[in-house]
Amino acid sequence: MQAPVPTPVGPDLGHHGDAEVAPGLLDLAVNVRRDPMPTWLREPIVAALDTLTAYPDPAPARAAIAARHRRPADEVLLTAGAAEGFVLLAQALRDARRPVVVHPQFTEPEAALWAAGHRVERVLLPPETGFRLDPALVPADADLVFVGNPTNPTSVLHPAAVLAGLARPGRVLVVDEAFADSTVAAPASGEPETLATRRDLPGLVVVRSLTKTWGLAGLRIGYLLGPAELIERLAAVQPLWAVSTPALAAAQACASPAAVAAERGIAARLAAERAYLVRSLAELPPVHVAGAPASAFVLIHLAGAARVRLALRERGLAVRRGDTFPGLGPDWLRVAVRDTATTDVFVNALATILEAG
Repeated sequence: MQAPVPTPVGPDLGHHGDAEVAPGLLDLAVNVRRDPMPTWLREPIVAALDTLTAYPDPAPARAAIAARHRRPADEVLLTAGAAEGFVLLAQALRDARRPVVVHPQFTEPEAALWAAGHRVERVLLPPETGFRLDPALVPADADLVFVGNPTNPTSVLHPAAVLAGLARPGRVLVVDEAFADSTVAAPASGEPETLATRRDLPGLVVVRSLTKTWGLAGLRIGYLLGPAELIERLAAVQPLWAVSTPALAAAQACASPAAVAAERGIAARLAAERAYLVRSLAELPPVHVAGAPASAFVLIHLAGAARVRLALRERGLAVRRGDTFPGLGPDWLRVAVRDTATTDVFVNALATILEAG
């Protein structure tokens, strides 16, 4: 008799920010950049529509991404968004004995593990430490570990050295860098704390997404970086032609030096807009911003946040509830970083709700 598939307990792992959004609401719930698509990205995507009679060829995009991260092409696997990467990892690594997910973080890795039949162990980072990663909390015999950097929903950026210390022989360490391209640290010109170019760490898999910064959530494009033999194992469970031709064209375009330079400029502007949001929230005494936000969103703690979220909806604003993330609860909300004018609208509405009690 087949053993029953294990099921998770606690929060709804299938709830995501898009469920908060509805026509007419100002969207601060989804962490996708809303600016118009640049011409250099739009043109290859549109041109790809004329080649749809041929099956997708991932080789050019794979080579471009490999060059960006200074790796051989056989260490890159293109995926239909980062979410597919989590599914491939869960399916290909069914022999993992003790999978661990570090929370709070994006819930799809854990959901994919449960769906593949794994029994998942959670490591919960406490808010008292600003949700900073404590390697001592990760069991020494965990052979499959998932951690985000910067982490969704906390926006915390963990030091690369701390993450690297989790890698060891016999363990697959999965670092979700879906928002790494949104981070910046002056005077450095690159992505601070990324492990995308590290080829010396055993069992390291880095998950990347192109859907956030470039507004491509509907196109579904991401990729995995890791040792060639592990990438081959993951590719073996991936459906044929999983990534569409237009998505591959986008991946190739986004890996160009010009695109990377544009990405750095976007990250710098985002940092200024995030700082403005944090300063504005600091003027509301009941609101506490968690940790040191480093990405395209901030996590806030507020007594009665569930009621406040509904009151914001009545005023035309959508924010992300926090109680569906393991390790959080009903008094947490995630807010996307937008332009300063949008931040003013949000903070003024929040202030009005708090004043009304």
